[in-house]
Amino acid sequence: MVFTYFFSKNINKILYSSAPHAFFEMRFIVRTIFPTEAGNRAVKDPNFTKNIEDFMKNTKAEAAYFTEINGDRTGVFIVDIPSADMIPVIAEPFFLMGAKVEFHPAMVLDDLKKGLSVALK
Repeated sequence: MVFTYFFSKNINKILYSSAPHAFFEMRFIVRTIFPTEAGNRAVKDPNFTKNIEDFMKNTKAEAAYFTEINGDRTGVFIVDIPSADMIPVIAEPFFLMGAKVEFHPAMVLDDLKKGLSVALK
């Protein structure tokens, strides 16, 4: 399956390389939204949950949640992304399965405090 191949062959090489961009990471909420037909096809694949587990392992996802949003199957992953070139590496396998993918920068409370201390000076 494309999902397994794409992640196993590419993500570790890019995420954990010694390239300069690998030292900066930013936390993102990655939301994958599977419309009904695409979701039905995806969950019928016997490797679907293994592929999700592999994705979480390879991206070192901090957390993952699965829910329904607006009637669509949705996965929400918290991941650190070292640079913008990782966005297609993460998104394309989901796009190929018919999902919509969103990336939202996210902060923990300490990040918010640090940012506000600078912004409010």
